Amino acid sequence: MTTRFAILGAGRIGQVHARAVTSNTAARLVAIAEPFADAAQKVAAQYGCDIRSIDEIATSDDVDAVVICTPTDTHADLIEQFARAGKAVFCEKPVDLAVDRVKAALAIVEAENAALMVGFNRRFDPDFMALKAAIDEGRIGDVEMITITSRDPGAPPAEYIKVSGGIFRDMTIHDFDVARWLLGEEIKTVYAAASVLTDPEIGTLGDYDSANVVLTTASGKQCTITNSRRASYGYDQRIEVLGSKGMVAAKNTAEANILMADEAGFHEPPLLNFFMTRYTAAYANEIAAFVASIEDGAPMPTTGKDGLKALELAEAALESVRTAAAVTLD
Repeated sequence: MTTRFAILGAGRIGQVHARAVTSNTAARLVAIAEPFADAAQKVAAQYGCDIRSIDEIATSDDVDAVVICTPTDTHADLIEQFARAGKAVFCEKPVDLAVDRVKAALAIVEAENAALMVGFNRRFDPDFMALKAAIDEGRIGDVEMITITSRDPGAPPAEYIKVSGGIFRDMTIHDFDVARWLLGEEIKTVYAAASVLTDPEIGTLGDYDSANVVLTTASGKQCTITNSRRASYGYDQRIEVLGSKGMVAAKNTAEANILMADEAGFHEPPLLNFFMTRYTAAYANEIAAFVASIEDGAPMPTTGKDGLKALELAEAALESVRTAAAVTLD
């Protein structure tokens, strides 16, 4: 069986998913929808697919699944449209920036018995998957404490920050999902602190560029998340999990896995400096998981509920920053 795909949006992330779909032998890219003709033609020429409108794709008999890579404020409407059209839906996070709108969209997905996967690519990174496997195999005993470090090389443009929903909904949301995945329990309390340390303009836009969050489950397990929009040394992505019998950690990924030494000391190559290069394998793996779930009729590995829970944690973190107090979740 070959799953026939259409991609909605030919921007940066749309091109990443186009590459992931066309590199999967069980998938075929049929169409691209993109309002900017040059971008659409670039993808169509590179991967040999048609250019169609979103409405045309919704009624196309030769499309089984869509990948939503459009601006965030279109996600919920498109999820509803393609759920009703009977297509399997993969949507980049977040479903929406408002919890109530996410719930409404997920209600349509459930009513239509549609397949929806939300793109939390961190779960599909080979190193993070190996870390999770070590936990599941009991190699470190019971999980007790987790530290997630996620620092970007630099902040996105102001135009993006204005529509991103802020650092917690845009950046930390990935870490919230990873925390739930690794802890194996829902979060009970959220305490967050945030500042503007790297660029005053980010503050004028109503956002933060530096944040720390402490998550605690009902049983007392803890996860600390540290975020920054500036890491001069590269894209800093690390996880450490402490368990009752030991520890497992996923280290950073450099341009090459080598260590050099000379009279000046020890030296390593720089870190990968962009999320699309750091998580190339993760993007391919999540599309492969999406295809496998469609073929097997199995539950999606990252669901609409996961998207909702991560957004709820982002909202709680914002409330904690505003009140300088821990927020308890129902």
